[in-house]
Amino acid sequence: MRTDLFDFDLPPERIALRPAAPRDTARLLVVRPGQTPEWDDRGVRDLPDLLRSGDAIVVNDTKVIPARLRGRRVGRGAAEPMIEATLHRRLDGSHWRAFVRPAKRLSPGDLLRFGSEGNICFLGQLDATVEAKGEGGEVTLAFAFHGPILDQAIDERGAMPLPPYIAARRAPDERDRGDYQTMFAQLEGSVAAPTAGLHFTEALLAALTARGITIHKTTLHVGAGTFLPVKVADTDGHGMHAEHGSLSGETADALNAVRRAGGRIIAVGSTSLRLLESASGEDGVIRAFQGETALFITPGYRFRVVDVMMTNFHLPRSTLFMLATAFSGLDVMQRAYGHAIQDDYRFYSYGDACLLFRP
Repeated sequence: MRTDLFDFDLPPERIALRPAAPRDTARLLVVRPGQTPEWDDRGVRDLPDLLRSGDAIVVNDTKVIPARLRGRRVGRGAAEPMIEATLHRRLDGSHWRAFVRPAKRLSPGDLLRFGSEGNICFLGQLDATVEAKGEGGEVTLAFAFHGPILDQAIDERGAMPLPPYIAARRAPDERDRGDYQTMFAQLEGSVAAPTAGLHFTEALLAALTARGITIHKTTLHVGAGTFLPVKVADTDGHGMHAEHGSLSGETADALNAVRRAGGRIIAVGSTSLRLLESASGEDGVIRAFQGETALFITPGYRFRVVDVMMTNFHLPRSTLFMLATAFSGLDVMQRAYGHAIQDDYRFYSYGDACLLFRP
């Protein structure tokens, strides 16, 4: 499909720079294609009333690491400009792939130094060698530390990798270490939050459980590619970044039982949806999954297992907006986004949410 079909204009003031507080006070635009009206203005706290007893909610329990590092190239003698590296894929105990700015100044073999003083008793600096350069500012970094020590060093020196549309307007701070993490965060590995999950609180979970709705966890480690707009003229020419995920056999069995009993599967976020769809077969049966998925969902995709999706408002021309239009219809979502813009909904990672039903 033509990429420009997924374009829209968004006033900058609609971009949320901080989340709602408490989290479940965010607004919720309920979109029901084919019904009159097509949408309903509600709140996240209304979610239990919008679902049915016997439904199952699936959340992503990935944990965001403070993956944005600032430092300089060393060993050249002259003063070097600041370099920013956003880690996005762990290769092993000491190697990461990262997007670096400015990458054009770097060559394989260069030594980068991040930070100056540590909070624990090992070397104050965190050093990494550029092992290889790829396209689009991507490099492979070999760090001087390994395993848990490296993880702690990154945690000390790193900042939360806020999306570019927020980071361009304010610097990450200590509040973001809590704000940009869902209550389900457990397994480290993401460099972007599964933002639909940011709206959940203990009170909301209690209300959902009282309604007879079950909560299930899966894992998909979100990569930095989630923020990249589709730059090709036709979606067929876009390549998705692969992301690692897992779904246990126990969870798969529980979800299959929900479907057999007539319950619906509600995916919280595009990450949960993509993992569930990757773990299911043409027969609609969900199976245990462990590995990578690069599933790119655009209009025309036949959904196998997900009945309802909760998601935030997304960037124009993004794979996330394309997924939302595949789920509820391009024309419907264009109209719904137009309403949201006019009615002052807050957009993107720290913004409000949608509850999308399939036609």
